[in-house]
Amino acid sequence: MNCHHATIPYNQTEFGPITGLPMTMSIVSLSEFKAKAAQMLADMKSSEQVVVLTQRGKASAVVQDFESHQRLQDALLMLKLMVQGETDISAGRTTSQDAVFRDIKEQLTAGDG
Repeated sequence: MNCHHATIPYNQTEFGPITGLPMTMSIVSLSEFKAKAAQMLADMKSSEQVVVLTQRGKASAVVQDFESHQRLQDALLMLKLMVQGETDISAGRTTSQDAVFRDIKEQLTAGDG
């Protein structure tokens, strides 16, 4: 790919790197992407690289392979669930493990009758 490469730290946390997320991104003009789309898509898939498309010198879109995108979406979902859990704990909205399993058992046995 004849484009600009930059290593970006968005896969780094205070606990170390987040594995499975792309580590580099390329910056490419939209016209260059149109001309080389098939090859660039193949390169993205093999390298898990993110491509930032520019129009008139300004970033306008991000392109990445589907599997990388899906992993990123899954990671974001996990973060949202963690935040929701922390919020519930802070607000005192908790239930003991024993109570949860008791309720499940009651629901399962009630369905047998």
